[in-house]
Amino acid sequence: MDVPSRHRPLVLLVAVILAQVMILAFQIKRGRDVRLIRVWSADLLTPLQRAGTFFISKVEGVWFGYIDLREVRFENRQLTAEVGELRLKNEQLEGQAAQAVRLARLLGFRQENADIPMVAAEVIGANADSTSLTVFINRGEQDGIRRNMAVITPDGVVGKISEALAHTSQVLLITDRESGVGALLTDTRTHGVVKGTGDPLIWMDYVSTEEKVPAGEQVLTSGEDRIFPKNLPVGWVASTKPGFPFQTVEVTPAAHLDRLEEVLVLLTEKTLNSRPAEANSSSQQKSPEVGNQQSVTTLASAAKKSTEAPAKKVSTTARPGIPQ
Repeated sequence: MDVPSRHRPLVLLVAVILAQVMILAFQIKRGRDVRLIRVWSADLLTPLQRAGTFFISKVEGVWFGYIDLREVRFENRQLTAEVGELRLKNEQLEGQAAQAVRLARLLGFRQENADIPMVAAEVIGANADSTSLTVFINRGEQDGIRRNMAVITPDGVVGKISEALAHTSQVLLITDRESGVGALLTDTRTHGVVKGTGDPLIWMDYVSTEEKVPAGEQVLTSGEDRIFPKNLPVGWVASTKPGFPFQTVEVTPAAHLDRLEEVLVLLTEKTLNSRPAEANSSSQQKSPEVGNQQSVTTLASAAKKSTEAPAKKVSTTARPGIPQ
């Protein structure tokens, strides 16, 4: 660019001044041996660097926070769905495993009692009426089911058939207020009647106040009701309440009536000629789980010793409260 001759001295002067300033900037030090030119350069470039850093951070945030994470979020949704499916399959497998254990136990119990006619049934529903504790099974008259037949599980007594239809039947549980089971105590062989209360616990009536009934003693069927064979496990003594002339014995049912799924219906009413389970000194401290195992053993041994002859009529007078 051509500079007019009259302005050349001015331009030359400005150039000389700038050169002098630059030379001074390189020569003059500020603070801790930092040259002045570096201070000026830092002051000039720092705002530009801050603006660039801010812009780049925003661009990276948009990229990594949205664009790049779109696939990650999609994969996350897929993994969440797969985890849900795996949990569902795991629950199904656990349910099938539990069912296999129950069926294996039911089959083993059936094989141990092969000489007693019985039918396996599945619980398909329950009564909606809270005052009636009944369940429905998928077996009926077509399968040989009749009214007042005993219903049990390998753990113990469940109830009796209250109504039999062609393909389904209604089972009255022993916890229902209308139920009654002839029973006896294992240790003393004291007879009584087990009645339902509508609650999880059942009561054993007609036990003399003078009779000492320890907690944990096993309660078996007596066979006097002509429905349940003798020596089937009913439950364990939970507590006693004094009364006159009879005390009230609270009993915990041996069968898990709150989670019934498969049951056995006895097609015979013959009495089992077997000895009841012998109680030992530690029976009071036994837990229900241990009692369940002993109940199964007692019932199995009782079934094996049963005869094929028809049951003889009980000559004793039926106790009050027992349905005939």
